[in-house]
Amino acid sequence: MAFKHLFKAELNWTSKKNPEETTSKLYSKSHQIKIEGKPVLDVSAAKAFRGNPELYNPEDLLLSSLVSCHMMSYLYVCSQSGIEVLEYSDNAEATLEVNPDGSGRFVEVKLYPKVKISNPDQIELALELHFKANQLCFIANSCNFPVLHEAGCEV
Repeated sequence: MAFKHLFKAELNWTSKKNPEETTSKLYSKSHQIKIEGKPVLDVSAAKAFRGNPELYNPEDLLLSSLVSCHMMSYLYVCSQSGIEVLEYSDNAEATLEVNPDGSGRFVEVKLYPKVKISNPDQIELALELHFKANQLCFIANSCNFPVLHEAGCEV
């Protein structure tokens, strides 16, 4: 039986003319997202889409969600397999394709997880577990584009 969990987010935006724009047809892209019990998240569009480059944008947040969810899924499968993970890092990349009509979508995400484990005899298994982690990852399972892995492991 599947269990359902409900997540809520509140978005707030107020019309403010962007002082850098000379036309009134462009709106400020900056806004706030509130999630109960957590700090307010200031968000904008990506710089390429005339957003505030100092703020997170939806594309940043989607990629961050994938990186974070994969790591947590990976640590879970490693703990089930008796692998002691000492360090984990990733420098992920997401490719966004924008069409002439302004629509677009992510076409691919590449994760580059680098893991340090305690037992040299478990390196092969540690690398294989990225596939299982991807199968368990809630965020990757919700995407309509490939989430690829080029993992590394050392002792």
